[in-house]
Amino acid sequence: MSEHWSARPEGGGRFAIWLIRTIGLRCGRGAARLCLLPITLYFFLRRPYERRVSYAFLERATGRRASAWQVMRHIHRFAGTILDRVFLLAERYARFDVRMHGLDALTSRMRPDRGVLLLGAHVGSFEVLRVAAADRPDIKVRVVLDTQKTPALTELLHALNPDIGRNVIDASRPGTDIVLALSEALAEGALATLLADRAREHETTIDAEFFGAPAPFPTAPFLLGAILKVPIVLCLGMYRGGSRYDLYFEPLADELALPRREREAALRDVVQRYAARLEHHVRQDPYNWFNWHDFWNPEGRGVEHVAAVRAVAGDVVVREAG
Repeated sequence: MSEHWSARPEGGGRFAIWLIRTIGLRCGRGAARLCLLPITLYFFLRRPYERRVSYAFLERATGRRASAWQVMRHIHRFAGTILDRVFLLAERYARFDVRMHGLDALTSRMRPDRGVLLLGAHVGSFEVLRVAAADRPDIKVRVVLDTQKTPALTELLHALNPDIGRNVIDASRPGTDIVLALSEALAEGALATLLADRAREHETTIDAEFFGAPAPFPTAPFLLGAILKVPIVLCLGMYRGGSRYDLYFEPLADELALPRREREAALRDVVQRYAARLEHHVRQDPYNWFNWHDFWNPEGRGVEHVAAVRAVAGDVVVREAG
């Protein structure tokens, strides 16, 4: 039986994350980035599942057969954002060039008694949002994070900045607890953030067209926005190499209404809009894509047949060219 993505172990482990954190904070970002080269090679050689996923995705996104060099570049980009997370959590923001797009669209929707639900994805770095909030100490940020899925990174977060750790809403808690915590945070005018591109096992999904094929997206983030009656805004922090990030804010709904008779159609519409904007940004820079599983088949069956995925990618290219 195929393994769901959520059952796969966290990559790296505590020692690797401790090592990169220690080198980074003691020796600087430049010295730590040198360590990313052997780390990239190690993961390329020792993580065959993720390697196959990268080949398949890059071919789907570019319409061309991916090389080993491109896959290693993909892994290296991911490792670089993990390293930068150390400095962002330690509030060393001056090291980064973060260019913001659509910030006015976000701030115009914020009120002291009503926050905004920010929906991100496993692309680039969601942590660069902290740079946007750094100049506004009145803005509270609450992050929904599954602490059970990534224990090593959770420990890193608490070690670097306990205050940030206290602002985490644990997604491994019962659903009613999460809704209550989000409701309280949004009633205080906070930015509540969660990633909306992955569904946990047995979670309800809706298929949306994504890179030329249907892909399952979770409905829960959008239902939360409708229940809590707050604006829903897409938030993506795309890594551009060096110290540069582009942080995008794009409104998806000012108040998502789901009428009983048209509920499924309205929900499908907003999910498709989210998927379309996510695809737009990822197509511009596919190396920012950090879903290390077969996104179109979360059970993982398809990634074992990369030839079939290549055929699909080729078909998409032909149809787009036509």
